[in-house]
Amino acid sequence: MNAPLSVKSSPSVPVRRKRAVWTTLEGIVYLLPSLILFSIFLFYPMLKTVYLSFYATDHQGNPVQFVGIENFVYLLKDVNFLQSIKATLLFVCYTVPASVVLALCLALMANEKLKGIGLFRTFFSSTMGMSVAASSVIWMFMYNPSIGVINKVLSLFGISDVQWLLDPKIALISVSISTIWMNIGFTFLILLGGLQNIDPTLYESARIAGVSYWYQLRKVTLPLLSPTLFFVTTVSLIHSFQTFGQIDILTKGGPMDATNVIVYSIYKDAFINYNFGSASAQAVLLFFAILVVTFLQFKFGERKVHYQ
Repeated sequence: MNAPLSVKSSPSVPVRRKRAVWTTLEGIVYLLPSLILFSIFLFYPMLKTVYLSFYATDHQGNPVQFVGIENFVYLLKDVNFLQSIKATLLFVCYTVPASVVLALCLALMANEKLKGIGLFRTFFSSTMGMSVAASSVIWMFMYNPSIGVINKVLSLFGISDVQWLLDPKIALISVSISTIWMNIGFTFLILLGGLQNIDPTLYESARIAGVSYWYQLRKVTLPLLSPTLFFVTTVSLIHSFQTFGQIDILTKGGPMDATNVIVYSIYKDAFINYNFGSASAQAVLLFFAILVVTFLQFKFGERKVHYQ
């Protein structure tokens, strides 16, 4: 006669709840260092900025009088702030598409199986290892109207000296060119990694079928690279809205506020004019602008992304 099989009884509901609580607490303990750092350096400054945007402040940044949305109303009527919005939007339009397209072209070239191509990959990604300050100083000397190498080259073709950083009509374009050069290394490296993750058998099948390189690019490479393109476009867009270092070193917002982007306007209001209430209001508006742009990009741009 066979012995009866023993059946393990499942843990009771209170025991399962107790285990779930302990598991949650254990996870919180592991996350606690990160939560503390985020709270100190991200959440608290963000909440303090929103709080100060509703107040008039003294020179030390202490709230003096509650003014409600008066700071925001004043900014939307301020000519200087509207000029900052225009400069920021133009800067984004100048830098983001050019950076992504140029980095894509360089990545396509560097992805070819050619002898010595590793040297070119190093050259193309070298700007990633340079700080914004060092890069800006290099471009400041290159743009110098008297000793700059750019004007020296133009003089060989009979073109007179150009005031790259002193002419309001071209100052923003000049800063944008230097920014494209600074950002292209990171974008190139990410896109090259995306290209190298594409299954090479797809290209072999395309070559056997006798399709052209441009057909492969449109039907194979770009669709499979679309998640990486979407990522670098989103990151570049957010980063361009927050540009500060090269503006401060090259033009300091001038000439005639032609390069006074919103982030630099926030810096001037807070640390030069000591108007922390207005600066906080500008920061809040910039945050919501980036949030809306990023949402729209995910809403409409992600539809053309092929994840498989």
